[in-house]
Amino acid sequence: MEEKLIKRNPCIGVCSTTYGDDICKGCKRFRHEVSSWTKYSDVEKNIVNRRLEKFKALILNDKFSIIDQQKFELSLKEKGIRHNKELDPICWIIDLLRTKTLTEIILSEFGLELKSAYQNYSITQISDLVNKEFLDFSEAHYDRYIEL
Repeated sequence: MEEKLIKRNPCIGVCSTTYGDDICKGCKRFRHEVSSWTKYSDVEKNIVNRRLEKFKALILNDKFSIIDQQKFELSLKEKGIRHNKELDPICWIIDLLRTKTLTEIILSEFGLELKSAYQNYSITQISDLVNKEFLDFSEAHYDRYIEL
């Protein structure tokens, strides 16, 4: 079975590469990926998206469980929260955490729950931790494979 290519631009509209960062603080792509995105082939775009998806999934699977995927997807749609349906559903949690009403998120209403090690964290703390770990993974990848 052939893998479906993920071509959608992962930009979330808060690019920090324009200010000189090597890694965007928003989508976590590398500066050269952001600036060359429109020139990339579908295969190249897919490679970038799959790397980001793997990082997100690793981080989010450690902290969350999807109890009811159908409820999760329906709740995102009802609340008007954009998410990339081509990605692993666990990755949609990042889109939920990017909403402006973090303090109003009740995970059970989205068919989600925190794993026991994170039960005492607030949604804001979890969101900050996820964002930090995602950036840490991207920085480590950049340092290991890109920056020479």
